[in-house]
Amino acid sequence: MHAKNNILLSIEDLKVYFRSEDEVARAVDGVSFDVRREETVCLVGESGCGKTVTALSVMGLVPIPPGEIAGGRVLFRDQNLLDYNDNEMQKIRGNQIAMVFQEPLTSLNPVFTIGDQIGEAIRTHEDVPESEVIGRSEQLLKDVGIASPAERLNDYPHQLSGGQRQRVMIAMALACGPDLIIADEPTTALDVTVQAQILRLLGSIQKQRSMSVLYITHDLGVVSKVADRVSVMYAGIIAEQGNRQDIFNDPKHPYTQALLASLPNREKRGQRLYSIPGTVPNPAYKPGGCPFHPRCQYAIQICREQYPAMCGYGNGHNARCPVIFDGGRKNWGR
Repeated sequence: MHAKNNILLSIEDLKVYFRSEDEVARAVDGVSFDVRREETVCLVGESGCGKTVTALSVMGLVPIPPGEIAGGRVLFRDQNLLDYNDNEMQKIRGNQIAMVFQEPLTSLNPVFTIGDQIGEAIRTHEDVPESEVIGRSEQLLKDVGIASPAERLNDYPHQLSGGQRQRVMIAMALACGPDLIIADEPTTALDVTVQAQILRLLGSIQKQRSMSVLYITHDLGVVSKVADRVSVMYAGIIAEQGNRQDIFNDPKHPYTQALLASLPNREKRGQRLYSIPGTVPNPAYKPGGCPFHPRCQYAIQICREQYPAMCGYGNGHNARCPVIFDGGRKNWGR
């Protein structure tokens, strides 16, 4: 299949700003990346870098106002979703693109049963008899590994464990057979064992159903397990993107290098882990030039003055750091 035809979702120069009376927060500031059919793309970065706002833009869920789509396109099957009105987006949401949110207890309605909530996703998009809705809801719970699915349909969210609730959220996302699932930090609130189970579950369902997954996370350990390709986000921009091997074995941007240097591993046992100095800038008060320069040990004068261009290393591996590109600096903290 031609590479262009293989792209399911293409985000092009997306800008999402939040305005108040006296300031503009540029939460997403010119983001571009693709998700191909049947692949997993991880959007990774620290909290506050714009990952979730990017996902909400795809779903048409950015609150307007105070939010504003200030530029760019979100192409899904070559159609710009930013041109769709609310009714048109409702036909896409949950049907062709579904989202698994970070905290299921706040995403599930506490006064409706699990069966009601999974069934609602089916009823919204398909005109099928109630007996089929119940049968499919039960099968979905079975597919996501919930024991005694028929009984669980009558349970309320508070009666389930955190891992079970997350499985219910995945079942709801799968209800209408979407082509793309956006998973926003779906394992953050879970313990490590349950986290691994949920990751395996998402991976196996993705293969069975030939879906694409956009996985949003701050956890590089998760990225190393699930990603085909990775986009590293910082302060509303894409700092680096490439396949998993390139990002983990040959990171080019100082921010990516610093994130990897702060990862624990066996070689670092007993040593103090690297910590990136400073914090992610407030999106309303970003520094000039490269937004990472106040925290970067390689920053030179041009980094403070000029927004960096994307530098290409071949095979779709790009990084927004001409200093590294020109200087061939060694990886830090490695």
